[in-house]
Amino acid sequence: MKVSIQSVNFNINQDLVQFIEKKVNNLEKFHDHILGAEVYLKVQSSSEKENKIVDIKIKLPGVDPVAKKNSKTFEEGVSSCVDSLRRQLVKRKEKLRA
Repeated sequence: MKVSIQSVNFNINQDLVQFIEKKVNNLEKFHDHILGAEVYLKVQSSSEKENKIVDIKIKLPGVDPVAKKNSKTFEEGVSSCVDSLRRQLVKRKEKLRA
């Protein structure tokens, strides 16, 4: 699966890129027709601790599931988004089977 990663307001390091690709590629286990994924990472300039925004969009034929989370770290946000997307993909696959 092709994973497109964009970072806004900061430079992304290679370890984070590999972590994101590994997590997002695991979603292929839950749906057969995933075409790709778009990951947007943003740092919000605020005094809040949860100033990292992770937005993941999975490309599927038809409707594209999306998850967006605010968190303290990008790793935490990516894990949370992937969990949410996994639930969405499982629900979607169950509806297709019914």
